[in-house]
Amino acid sequence: MLKIIHGADFHLDSPFSGLTPERAAQRRGEQRELLDRLAALAREKQADLVLLAGDLLDSEHIFRETAQALRETLGNIPCPVFVAPGNHDFYSSRSVWAALTWPDNVHIFSGAALETVELPGCTLWGRAFTGAHQDSRPLEGLTVPDDGKLHIAVLHGEVGQGSGYGPISAMDIAASALDYLALGHVHQGSGLQREGNTYWAYPGCPEGRGFDELGEKGVLYVETEPGRVTAQFVPLAKYRYEIATVDITGAGDVQSAIQTALPEDTEHLICRLILTGEGQSPNLSALDRALSPAFYGLTLIDRTRLPQDLWTRREEDALTGLFLRTMWEKCQAEPDNPVCQLAARYGLAALERGEEP
Repeated sequence: MLKIIHGADFHLDSPFSGLTPERAAQRRGEQRELLDRLAALAREKQADLVLLAGDLLDSEHIFRETAQALRETLGNIPCPVFVAPGNHDFYSSRSVWAALTWPDNVHIFSGAALETVELPGCTLWGRAFTGAHQDSRPLEGLTVPDDGKLHIAVLHGEVGQGSGYGPISAMDIAASALDYLALGHVHQGSGLQREGNTYWAYPGCPEGRGFDELGEKGVLYVETEPGRVTAQFVPLAKYRYEIATVDITGAGDVQSAIQTALPEDTEHLICRLILTGEGQSPNLSALDRALSPAFYGLTLIDRTRLPQDLWTRREEDALTGLFLRTMWEKCQAEPDNPVCQLAARYGLAALERGEEP
């Protein structure tokens, strides 16, 4: 039985352009800690192989600290490590893959064509992106021999047709007769899939970088032997992004209603919290001051609606009634547009209480 750690899409040294320079530097440092957790997992599982299926780096521009951490950490993993560079960190004469001398246990695939490495009881197949796009099908024409060995491949590519990122068809996967295909490029984990007798998977990225990468992130621990493959998802991320919706209809204490709806441990949570329901407009500034210290990051969005009985005032023969009639028509015309509700709230507050939004 072969024990494999399969990871991909670390995107080390992401710019984190939406953060302050200080916070971005902090996040890049925290990203490097993923490497230590990867190495610790390989030791814990007594892995035979670590397969890294591309986009380990976010670009060819890399901080010296990251390059040093990458080389040292991969070198300290007590088993062979294979890297298949992807479209973000493609292999070139200027890339870190070519510029550094890598430890003996680390193999960097450097060509666009599949190459093999012979290991005890296993043939490992792999290749690299050599540019930001690659239209050729990496598995085209491949059928591994039935020689009693395990045949494993590590590639960066996209399952589907018409992709400019190493397109891989279901037919190519099945025809390859590989035992396991370790893929990278798609940031959402796929779970263990199968085409023909070939098992394949995307582990997803090991840590989210935005609200398009929600939930637990990590790597796969794979056990494979002829005719059998199992895969276990192992969380690796320190922080996770989540979008939560809380209905505050009838809540006497909005803050308590929110805290009741959220998990207790939010210290490592980067959360977009959307308030919905019917009632008076919540005080977002006060809520942010009260709740933010418990989160790594918190964004509050108000999508609540005005109380239905308030709309009855649109019949009043006064400026308030005229305003509410106008906003009622807009809200009815665009029922899913939260801006209409917010405009009604702010306008009513300005008219009746002299408040500014």
